[in-house]
Amino acid sequence: MATRCSYDDGMFSALARLNPFKTAEGRRLALLFAVVYFAQGMWYLPNQTITIVFKDAGYSVAHITNFFVVAGIPWLIKPLYGLLSDFYPIFGRRRVSYLVMTSSLAAFGGFLAAAHGSTDYRTLLVLFTMMGFGLAFTDVLADAVMVERGRQHGLTGAFQSVQWAAIYTSSMLVGLIGGWMAQRRNLGAAFFLAGCFPVITLIMTAAFVREKPAPRDRAALNERLVAVGDALGAREVWLVAGFIFFFTFSPSFGPGFLFYQTDRLGFSQEFIGALNALQSFGSVLGALTYGPLSRRWPLRRTINVSIGLSAAWTLVYLLYRGQWSGAVIDFTYGWVYMVTTLSLLDLAARVCPTHIEGAFFALLMSVYNAGIQVSQWAGGQLWESVGFERLVLISTVATLLTYILVPFVHIERIEAASSAAAHAAVAAHEAAHHRPGHHHSTSPDFDDSDPGPDPRSGSRN
Repeated sequence: MATRCSYDDGMFSALARLNPFKTAEGRRLALLFAVVYFAQGMWYLPNQTITIVFKDAGYSVAHITNFFVVAGIPWLIKPLYGLLSDFYPIFGRRRVSYLVMTSSLAAFGGFLAAAHGSTDYRTLLVLFTMMGFGLAFTDVLADAVMVERGRQHGLTGAFQSVQWAAIYTSSMLVGLIGGWMAQRRNLGAAFFLAGCFPVITLIMTAAFVREKPAPRDRAALNERLVAVGDALGAREVWLVAGFIFFFTFSPSFGPGFLFYQTDRLGFSQEFIGALNALQSFGSVLGALTYGPLSRRWPLRRTINVSIGLSAAWTLVYLLYRGQWSGAVIDFTYGWVYMVTTLSLLDLAARVCPTHIEGAFFALLMSVYNAGIQVSQWAGGQLWESVGFERLVLISTVATLLTYILVPFVHIERIEAASSAAAHAAVAAHEAAHHRPGHHHSTSPDFDDSDPGPDPRSGSRN
């Protein structure tokens, strides 16, 4: 019995060491990010139904791809949202006021699309883009907090693993529910459910965020714009941006893959949805893997291994010939894709200049999203001319070419500078905290003196 207890204690001790969130604040923020990003992941619920409805209507792969590329435009201008919320507060609030408006807009777009019941290409494009705009704005605000707090505690990789695990947990539901709705072409229900989830963001904001009044400060705006201009002259920032864009640019299968699964393999929409859910489950495991991995492996090694795995598993799609091969390949690729994505985003977070972390992370995420959009567009155009098998080969080669850029990015230097800045921030914070009469606050934008309900109490609905 004593041996068994000792074994259990050792196992729990090992699990505790793997948990990167050692403080109450870290756990509180991790929970907040998880809930907010789960809600954002549900935006993709109508995607499969939209694709099959347009396919039934006779639209080409390229035409359907263009729909999703245009709907993704709000994710390309995220730095503008950061500047608006930072320097043009509404009703004296920089964050809460914008969150209320943009989350309401996202919900309104979904509910209006559900009530309208139209399958018209342009109508759906306007309403789906409206939802994307609201959620992209929310994403900027959450990312700003993630970068600021994550760099203070050396948890950027761990926080991002939580965010992306939450997104892909919701994506598992998107796959299962979305496949069921796509089989029945029930587009109205898909939009209605997607519109419900931005309300969760509002609830979590009300429960967790206490914001100080913030008057407009033109001098601070000018100072920040000067800092942004100076940072844009940094060679490392441009190298990281170029590296991220080039890697994500690799032509993707996009909506054309649903054509392949439906027409060539004879899969039902429900089975395709189940495969999407399985791939999302693989991505959740990848996100959970990256948290402890980011604390143990040097970032350059992680990125090098990720590029190789990504290229290899893209090539494996040539073996995608039936239900069992599809399930194994989709699940494993979900894990590989997530580890690769998080290594790129971790690099982006580490290169962000101090004091303008939010704006620059939003800028680099716009580059990331632009790469994804161009990848999807290029894949849609190539699908019509080269077909599935040749597109797999093109995508594999494009991914491998990313290795050429790795030596120019100086990942070790970026990682060392980020670690030094984190240690300096912790030392300065502790010194300020122990100053007599000092009022403790961990963020310039959020007042932690009244944190609201404890997230562990369950009172967050």
